[in-house]
Amino acid sequence: MYALFLVLNETEYLDDILTAFVEIGVKGATILDSQGMGSAILNNENSRDIIFGGLKSFLDSSKPYNKTIFTIIENEQLLNKAVRAVKDVIGDIYKPGAGLMFTVPVGKVYGIGKDE
Repeated sequence: MYALFLVLNETEYLDDILTAFVEIGVKGATILDSQGMGSAILNNENSRDIIFGGLKSFLDSSKPYNKTIFTIIENEQLLNKAVRAVKDVIGDIYKPGAGLMFTVPVGKVYGIGKDE
């Protein structure tokens, strides 16, 4: 099993990603409202002094909040389909401001499926 995490800065793609997950067989996901460190620093009045010119102007133009989606995926084949689905919706995941996606192997899951 695997956990797939997606920090989605371009939140307008959320519904399309969830629809794609359903279509390929992902059984569920959790969506959290989240905020990046740079945005948190920028919005903290006590920390504004540490933001310098170019960085401040870059952060001012970025979206202050994002969505973090995570799901448990049963096998590598479905994981690869889910990653492909995200890339198909977002396009270039490496473009600045798109977001961040990563996977983590999962040993055991409790609360889903049958009790051991």
